[in-house]
Amino acid sequence: MSAEDWAFIVVGVVGSIAAIRLVTSQNVVHAALYLVVTLAMVGATYLIAAAEFLAWVQVLIYVGAIVVLLLFSLMLTRAPIGRETLDNQQRFVAALVGAGVLAGLVFLIQDQFSGVKVNLNATRTADVGTSLFRDFVLPFEVVSVLLLAALVGAIVIARKEETPGGPAESRVPLLGRKEGARREALP
Repeated sequence: MSAEDWAFIVVGVVGSIAAIRLVTSQNVVHAALYLVVTLAMVGATYLIAAAEFLAWVQVLIYVGAIVVLLLFSLMLTRAPIGRETLDNQQRFVAALVGAGVLAGLVFLIQDQFSGVKVNLNATRTADVGTSLFRDFVLPFEVVSVLLLAALVGAIVIARKEETPGGPAESRVPLLGRKEGARREALP
């Protein structure tokens, strides 16, 4: 085995362990940090495959921007943290669905790569940029608008309803209102 094979094995093991910890973590913030490790290992896999541009895009966009946005929205919305707030007692159903998806993927790709040598062609970064901004500009912009809408939604959810001239006790979060709580229109 070559050094690239060993590096791929190490990156794959670390990424797999981080991904398993991501979905089994009891704390949402810890899960987001495991997501950082998982996405960084995907970037390392791109480096091993000699796709440096994709590796740095992975690190800058996913590890940098997306995870920061996720942590920012968690902190902004004051989301409950911990297993007792997130657990809905449907682990068996989730494990069954996960096993079914895994079986389907194994069935679909079991004979797809047998005996086929993959030839990697060198591609210039300028070609990737031209393709991105010529052919894929619409999906790129749609994703940016979607992220902006998610951020605005997080701010709206986190904002407390304030009644003019009312006492501070009458302030009720927009989500999680109890029946019978004061419902007054915002100014």
